[in-house]
Amino acid sequence: MEKENKYRWLPENDTKRQWFAIIVTDIIAALLTLWGIYGIGEYGMALFLFTPFLIGFLPAVLYGLKKQITCKEAFRIGFIAFLILLGLLIVFAIEGIICIAMVTPVAVLFVWIGSILGFSLVDKMPNNAIMSILIVVCVIPTMSFWEKKEQPSLSSVSTAIEINASPETVWQNVIQFPQLNPPTEFLFKTGIAYPINAQIEGKGIGAIRHCNFTTGSFVEPITVWIQPNLLKFSVDEQPAPMKEISFWNVDAPHLHDYFVSKEGQFKLTKLPNGHTLLEGTTWYYHNIRPEIYWRLWSNYIVHKIHFRVLNHIKNISEKQSVKI
Repeated sequence: MEKENKYRWLPENDTKRQWFAIIVTDIIAALLTLWGIYGIGEYGMALFLFTPFLIGFLPAVLYGLKKQITCKEAFRIGFIAFLILLGLLIVFAIEGIICIAMVTPVAVLFVWIGSILGFSLVDKMPNNAIMSILIVVCVIPTMSFWEKKEQPSLSSVSTAIEINASPETVWQNVIQFPQLNPPTEFLFKTGIAYPINAQIEGKGIGAIRHCNFTTGSFVEPITVWIQPNLLKFSVDEQPAPMKEISFWNVDAPHLHDYFVSKEGQFKLTKLPNGHTLLEGTTWYYHNIRPEIYWRLWSNYIVHKIHFRVLNHIKNISEKQSVKI
């Protein structure tokens, strides 16, 4: 009787109780998400790991406090709550489809972990349920403040290709190159920005290279000019890394200053067979965590961008070499 009185605010009907658990979870998760993105300005583990954990944990606890619940049921209602929240983020133009697709694999894992722990709590320690909910909810903003103070680490991505042309020929197509053909890769049809051409103003150190992408231009002052072996540049300005797929014009904060390209270079090495090994390198950091997860996506995308540029340079250089 004491337990019944303690939790009398929970609906008695199973269906109503399920939707009560889902709606309460989504309201709390949505408020924490909006506060984290727009209030603290942090895209980190609090958002991508702990919030999905909460989405799995909270409905399992709320639904299971007054009835028997299986682990499968716990995950099912947590997953429903997760899908509803994702739908709300899309409908209200908070996020686009591509970013949600990127985060879904790791988020679903933490929804599952949360549902398992929520099930275990109500099964073995139901009297600790309310305190556990408060702790989990409080951990999310605490983690956001802590992550905000962490400095991102610099990463590098290098991609190389062999070209049947001399370094002198390849060099001229490195410093600037004409319009690329439309991409055939699925990645670049999803809204991810890709290069379309490159132009340069001046010559030598201090020259300004513009690598034009579908979302804008990278402004790249030349810092090392060793013709025809090494071109290195910093990045003064950069465009958004993507244009989100959405029903609306999504301008999420993470599209600005959360993926930051710091510098890049092209290294040309003459091979014994007379060919040129062309290696492109990009140094970047991102203010999105967990870094180990998002670096997988970033490295993959940067490699694809490198290959698009290097193959274009290869095709142009080899055509020019044949004419010579």
